[in-house]
Amino acid sequence: MLVAASLDLKAEKQSAHSDFVRSVAFSPDGKTIVSGSDDQTIKVWDAGTTAHPIPRLTQNLNTPLLAAASLELKAEKQSAHSEPVASVAFSPDGKTIVSGSWDKTLKVWDAGSWALIPLNPHAQN
Repeated sequence: MLVAASLDLKAEKQSAHSDFVRSVAFSPDGKTIVSGSDDQTIKVWDAGTTAHPIPRLTQNLNTPLLAAASLELKAEKQSAHSEPVASVAFSPDGKTIVSGSWDKTLKVWDAGSWALIPLNPHAQN
């Protein structure tokens, strides 16, 4: 059975980037958002979400729902790539961010320091 759902705007950030936003992703804990853009930057945002139980009358369950997000800028990496950033994602543990670009590179970043994570020269391909 198909159930109608509503889509409520939680937050909006005007001019988040100076060019098209190509990719966004939530961190595994839902507290942070990463975005990648044609402006060659990667930005990390505080989602500012809080979960709080709201009773569901239909099933008498307490289901966490997200409150409004603040979308405050936490960090940014300008010139992360030499071409537009096409894709960004967090690792499952939230400690690293991977980005892919039209410059044909993939880069893995430390989510805390923004340092590129060096490749292990002894790893087998």
